[in-house]
Amino acid sequence: MKKLMFYCQHILGMGHLVRSMEIVRGLTKDFHICFINGGEVIPEFQVPSGVEVVNLPAIKTDPEFKELQVVDHAFTLTEVQEIRKNLLLSILDKFQPDILMIELFPFGRRRFSFELIPMLEKVQASQSSTKVVCSLRDIVVTKQNQARHEEKVCKLINQYFDLLLVHSDPKFVSLEETFSRIQDFNCQVYYTGYVVQKTSENPVFSDEDKEIIESEQPLILVSVGGGRFGHELLDCVVKTAPLLEKIIPHNIQVFTGPFIPDEKFQELQTLKENSNNLRIRRYTPYFLNYMQKADLSISMSGYNTTLNILTTGVRAMILPFTGNNDQEQTIRSQKLNVLGITKTIYPQDLQPDIFAWRIISYLEKQINKIKFDFNGVENTAKFLKDFVYKEKIA
Repeated sequence: MKKLMFYCQHILGMGHLVRSMEIVRGLTKDFHICFINGGEVIPEFQVPSGVEVVNLPAIKTDPEFKELQVVDHAFTLTEVQEIRKNLLLSILDKFQPDILMIELFPFGRRRFSFELIPMLEKVQASQSSTKVVCSLRDIVVTKQNQARHEEKVCKLINQYFDLLLVHSDPKFVSLEETFSRIQDFNCQVYYTGYVVQKTSENPVFSDEDKEIIESEQPLILVSVGGGRFGHELLDCVVKTAPLLEKIIPHNIQVFTGPFIPDEKFQELQTLKENSNNLRIRRYTPYFLNYMQKADLSISMSGYNTTLNILTTGVRAMILPFTGNNDQEQTIRSQKLNVLGITKTIYPQDLQPDIFAWRIISYLEKQINKIKFDFNGVENTAKFLKDFVYKEKIA
C-alpha cells in the first residue's frame, strides 16, 4: 500500500481534527497512514484502526487568536516549537510518504511555518516522489490586508503543493467567495464535496448515552464544539431550561466540549441544579446519534456541526462564532438561514425569556431540506488514489 502522512493542527476548537480524521477514515483501505496531531489530545476521540497517530507536544491559542500557547507548561513555546520541528523532520525521514497531506496551510496556520516550511523544504530537497496535497474546508478566513494574504498563499501553493482539495460543494459555497486568486495556482484544484461524519455501525453506548438516545422523550441537543468559546450560548440555555420545563416535554442535553475550562463547567453544573430537564456533559463519541434523535439542535455554525445538521435533517438554531472578526461561521449561517434550512441566533436573542420563545416557536415550524454533495470522503479517496498512481486525476 502507498503511504500517506496527514498533518492536522487544531488550535481553538476541534473541527479541523474531526474533519481530518473523517477523511483519514475513508483512506484506510488504500493507504498506510501516519496521522500527525498538533493540537490538544481528546482522550475519548475515536481513531480508525490501523492508523498510526503521532501527538506532537500540543499548541493551542486564546479565543481571539492573538497568541500561541503551550498545553504542557513544563516547556516554553520556543522549546516546543523546536521539538516539534525536529520530530516532524524525523517522522518524514522514517515514514517516507508517497503523499504528504497538510490541512488548511497555507490558507491558514501560517504561524506554524516554523515547522511546516522545513518539512516542505525537505520534501523538495530530497527530490523524492512525495506528492504534497492541501486539504481545505469550504470557507477560509479573510484578512484585513486580503491582497497581501492572497499573494502569500499563491506563492506558497505554487512553490510547494501539487494538489488542492476543497471539501465543499461549489453550488453552495465556492472557494472564490473568500479567496479570489484560484486561477493563479499552478497546482490542480478539485472540489470533493462535503466531508460528513457517519454513525458507528455497532455503537457501544454507555448507560448514560443509551438512556437518552433510546428514550421516547423528545430531545433538544445543545453543543459548542470544542468548548473554548460559545459560553454565552451555554449560559443562556441553562438559564432558559427552567422556563422550558413548564411548557414543553423535552429533555435538554448539553455537550460543552472537551476543552471547556473546569471552572466554567462547574459553574454550569451549579446553575442547572434545579432543572430536571437538563443534563450537561463535556463530550461523547456518539454525538451524531444524539443529533439523529434530536427534535432541535442548538449550536455554533462550524463546518462539522453544520454538516451533521444537514445530513440528519434535524431542525437547527445556530449561533456564528465571530471572534477575531472571523466571518466563516457568519457566512455559512446566513446562507442556510436564507435557504430556510436553519435559524440564525443573534446576540440579542440570548436572553432566557426571548430565547425560550424562539425555541418554542421554531419547534412548530417546517424547515427546508436541500441536498448538497456529501461525498467528500469518498471523492477525496478517489482523487488521492488517482493522483498517486497516475500522477494526474482522471
